[in-house]
Amino acid sequence: MSTTVSILTEIPEELNDTLQAYLTTHPDWDQDRVFTAALSLFLLQNCGSSDRRAARVYLNSLFHRS
Repeated sequence: MSTTVSILTEIPEELNDTLQAYLTTHPDWDQDRVFTAALSLFLLQNCGSSDRRAARVYLNSLFHRS
């Protein structure tokens, strides 16, 4: 069973506008899924491949698995 943690963050208005436009044209995505994919990809690229948990979360978010 996967545990989720809620976070609150501020992003630039321009980024939010772009995100909202993307979500409008991609109804199978939501804000949480986008942030999960983005954060897990960032961690994969910057923390090395020694921790497979970020890779698993990234792939699950891309293929919309819970």
